[in-house]
Amino acid sequence: MIKKLAVVTGGAGFIGSHMVDLLLKKGYRVNVIDNLLGGNSTNIQHLKDNPDFSFEKRDIRSYEANDPFFKGAKYVFHFAGIGDIVPSIEKPLEYMSINVQGTVHMLECAKAAGVKKFVYAASSSCYGKAEVPTKENHPISTLYPYALSKYLGEQAAFHWKDVYKLPVNSVRIFNAYGTRSRTTGAYGAVFGVFLKQKIEKAPFTVVGDGTQSRDFLYVTDVAKAFLAAAETDKVGEVYNLGAGNPQTVNKLVDLLGGEVKYLPKRPGEPDCTYANISKITSELNWKPEVTFEEGVGKMLEVIDYWKEAPLWDKEAIKKATKVWFEVLS
Repeated sequence: MIKKLAVVTGGAGFIGSHMVDLLLKKGYRVNVIDNLLGGNSTNIQHLKDNPDFSFEKRDIRSYEANDPFFKGAKYVFHFAGIGDIVPSIEKPLEYMSINVQGTVHMLECAKAAGVKKFVYAASSSCYGKAEVPTKENHPISTLYPYALSKYLGEQAAFHWKDVYKLPVNSVRIFNAYGTRSRTTGAYGAVFGVFLKQKIEKAPFTVVGDGTQSRDFLYVTDVAKAFLAAAETDKVGEVYNLGAGNPQTVNKLVDLLGGEVKYLPKRPGEPDCTYANISKITSELNWKPEVTFEEGVGKMLEVIDYWKEAPLWDKEAIKKATKVWFEVLS
């Protein structure tokens, strides 16, 4: 029997690589697209001899409809794109090109291949400083180009559903964390910053007073939610994805253990992100499985993964976030 084929864009990245592992475990063949600009080739190194795994190092904008890499695909999981707030303020054209036009190229490929489901990795940043817990019908408030680009990509996906009848679902990720999270690039994700600081026995740089909370969801739970969004008969749905159990930055610091230095609170950042996950749990029969304590423990077990990550201190962070304060204040 021929195994079902799935295409994962950004499949060498943080979430994408875990998506690939889950699909292979579930008996799928998987075609992966990634430009490897994030320096993340090690995330898929263990798959190079797997006969059900194929890889193309390409920019998603280079694909046109009827590309053979999509032929016979049942599902497309679209994670490819660029993130972070400050770089998006500095380079909005790049964000619009990759996150919007790149998505359109993937939609065209999926449409031509006749896929059964296109699952878009959206961002909860589209809600801005939202009321919590945040439902899917919350008003949209895109406060910076990254948020806008991800939301416009989502809108393009639903446009392809309406006009071309492409089966689409979108999953708005709140705060994913876990092994293989980014080690390079701009100042951003708190786990990469803190784990490198722990390796170097440097103080943790906590923004504000540390009481701000984030709806952290472990990456393997994220992948399972995306598979559920593909395998469901439902089409045209948006699902908020978090643990539904926000954790404070101070709690994270306590679990990691170490000295703390506090930095000025940043404008435009919510005090709390908190996904209302009642829709995804009821409609897709999905629920979080990995506790926050378990997830942090899993990361500490492989902490050397972040040994080459940049070490951020107070002055470096101040310089890196200067534009943030200028634009969002």
